[in-house]
Amino acid sequence: MDAAALQKKLISLYPVFENMNPALLAYVLRQGQLHTVPAGTVLFDENSPCQAFPLLLEGVIRVCKVGASGREIQLYRVVPGEACVLSSSCMLATAPYNARGTAEGETSVFVLPPTPFNRLLSEHEPFRTYVFGLFADRIADLIQLVEAIAFYKLDQRLAALLLGKGKVIHTTHQNLADELGSVREMVSRLLKSFAEQGLVSLGREQIEIVDP
Repeated sequence: MDAAALQKKLISLYPVFENMNPALLAYVLRQGQLHTVPAGTVLFDENSPCQAFPLLLEGVIRVCKVGASGREIQLYRVVPGEACVLSSSCMLATAPYNARGTAEGETSVFVLPPTPFNRLLSEHEPFRTYVFGLFADRIADLIQLVEAIAFYKLDQRLAALLLGKGKVIHTTHQNLADELGSVREMVSRLLKSFAEQGLVSLGREQIEIVDP
């Protein structure tokens, strides 16, 4: 992707760059780096230093917390046009990551090193407002996650997850377990129970909602 195409893509996904001082925008484009990685790439991991602020252009980043047993619970997902609140908090606090970010599918990300990130915060108010606005949005998401884990049974959480994905869901039992912070065997058992009740129809890496 050449500089002109990158600038156009960046502005289309992140409007905070649209009315930026041209000299500052040119500086950001020079200082940032574009990376494209394959599916499954770990973009950052627990206890690793935060060396850049990622702006997602293509793909999805799954951010999860990994337990001592190796089990994961998904905290949130980042899609194009969004930024990773964990990265921004680590950059602001100069602290290491405390979760893992993994690419789902091929992923392209434009990363800003600390120096241009801090300059944008100090010189471009829309960018500063955008970054701090991330915290409000993600805190609301994380509160919902805590409420779900604390107050709802796994079958209720699985049903809600399925209903949020449409009538036909193409996924694996393991992926659903990862999103719920559970294990594949428990999710498979619940899906089988749903199927026996006529609520869903199960296929190979496919679940169809029969009775919402």
